[in-house]
Amino acid sequence: MIKTVKHTRDILPSEFSQDTSAQSHRFQHVEAIAREAFRRYGFREIRTPIFEHTELFARGVGTETDIVSKEMYTWTDINGDSLTLRPENTAPVIRAYIEHKMAHQSDLAKLFYIGPQFRRERGQKGRFRQFYQIGVEVIGKSDNPAIEAEVIEMIYWMLTELKIEQTQLLINSVGCPVCRPNFNEMLKREVAPHLPQMCGNCNRRYETNILRVLDCKEDAAIVSKFPSTLNLLCQECSTHFAKFRTYLDARSIPYKIEPRLVRGLDYYTRTAFEITSGSLGAQNSLLGGGRYDGLSETLGGSAAKGFGFALGLDRFVMSLPQDVEDPSVPLLFLAHLGEKAMEYALKLASSLRREGVACAVDFEARSLKNSMKLADKVKAKNVLIIGEDELVKGRYVLRNMSTGEQSELTEEELFERFKAK
Repeated sequence: MIKTVKHTRDILPSEFSQDTSAQSHRFQHVEAIAREAFRRYGFREIRTPIFEHTELFARGVGTETDIVSKEMYTWTDINGDSLTLRPENTAPVIRAYIEHKMAHQSDLAKLFYIGPQFRRERGQKGRFRQFYQIGVEVIGKSDNPAIEAEVIEMIYWMLTELKIEQTQLLINSVGCPVCRPNFNEMLKREVAPHLPQMCGNCNRRYETNILRVLDCKEDAAIVSKFPSTLNLLCQECSTHFAKFRTYLDARSIPYKIEPRLVRGLDYYTRTAFEITSGSLGAQNSLLGGGRYDGLSETLGGSAAKGFGFALGLDRFVMSLPQDVEDPSVPLLFLAHLGEKAMEYALKLASSLRREGVACAVDFEARSLKNSMKLADKVKAKNVLIIGEDELVKGRYVLRNMSTGEQSELTEEELFERFKAK
């Protein structure tokens, strides 16, 4: 038997999966709430290709990041082009922004995406090699921190609607090309004496991307003694960060300044943020993002400001309450007894569906007992029993599968009841 590739998985309908973190209706629920949030806040959908030229990620994400150096799925196609399954979606969105000259059409492009990403990383709880992300990007001429606060306000609307609790917003500023080089030099001096006691990743990052040392969980006790990025912010970055906090305060959004919070990608500048969940254990990050002014120029475009975030849909689903209703569950299951009853059931189902009623019909001849078992298996909320006697009388038995309550209805009464639902 051929099985799924290691650290990938199937997302199944609820009737085929007892694992609530892998049920498709829970993914659809998050996506539906996210789409409503994006509608309210004026974001429009963009869909980029699943694979891009490898150079896009090498230039945009950074050759020394873990993603580019160790985790990408890359191959050479028949024409000799190096192509890569997208490991993240900000660089592709910026590529599309440049390629389609969006800057000429709008001062501010507000875009969102929903789709799979691919990284060959070590699997763990909530982390897979094909994973799903929802993200937004705000790209244009303005770097006003009010943009950042509004995006975070939108995220908290989503969290409230999804009933995800025990969350915390962590914020920081990672500086800009003016002040970050000085901080990097200072950090290198501080880290150097501790390198023999630090992990292999930190030793590598010391040479390639010193800022990422602050992100190390393995050496957290040592890292906590190092200076934070806030120590050497230039005046413009300090002012930006202060205004950002003011906008959060005005919206009554609580936050914690996490002075060693950095993002894993090279393109971030100034504001960085993360939202964690107390229900996820050690791997507690729900989503993260920040500002990436300058990425457009790196990818060959004109100057543009950018801010965005991405949430891991797989981990988000794990944080949902258990009682998320499955909208694809049949409202009505038609159980028929006899050939004429089946013909009537098929015709009735078509009419009900035209009125918007989700219903299922058994295509096999079964006993009533076995039909009820099937209805229970597909989690139908109600069963309509159609037999020869019911056809003669024109009245059909309706059973509520939760309460066991039964009633007799004519076809007209049945339509009236279920159209309302």
